[in-house]
Amino acid sequence: MSTPDIGTFTVRPLDPTQDAELLHGWVTHPKSAFWMMQEAKLHDVEREYMAIAASEYHDAFLGLLDDEPVFLMEKYDPAHIELVGLYEPEPGDVGMHFLVAPTDTPVHGFTRAVITAVMEQLFADPATRRVVVEPDAGNKAVHTLNEAVGFVPEREIQKPEKKALLSFCTREQFAAAVRGAAA
Repeated sequence: MSTPDIGTFTVRPLDPTQDAELLHGWVTHPKSAFWMMQEAKLHDVEREYMAIAASEYHDAFLGLLDDEPVFLMEKYDPAHIELVGLYEPEPGDVGMHFLVAPTDTPVHGFTRAVITAVMEQLFADPATRRVVVEPDAGNKAVHTLNEAVGFVPEREIQKPEKKALLSFCTREQFAAAVRGAAA
């Protein structure tokens, strides 16, 4: 996954033990408030990602830019976790979370390049027909990013931990958004 102005993104499975300290710095940073782990201790982060690694319905990946960790990506099966009972899942639905590493020197277009790389990674699996997200209803910045890569908001839902904006993006919607951005 290459972006001319940014560089080359790769993704590797997250190692909950080796990567916990790095993640702890990311998820507890003030810019990561919507990740809802502001008060987490290192062992809390390690435990959370050990549980994800043990789940058959949830996976976590570390995104790298030219071999440097720059984002976290989670992929989950919304028919089994996160959204059970909150919407009617369809075959090929894949849930997604992503977190860009906080930085004091932001690069214009970086977060959009990351979400594009995440979507390319998810749609690289031919079984993925639609990506489902449920960001905090108040996270306007991520709603804008989601719409830029083809997500269409459906409705607000109440999850145990937050009011969320349920949104969907098909393979075709993503391809059209990427083509539109390149034009």
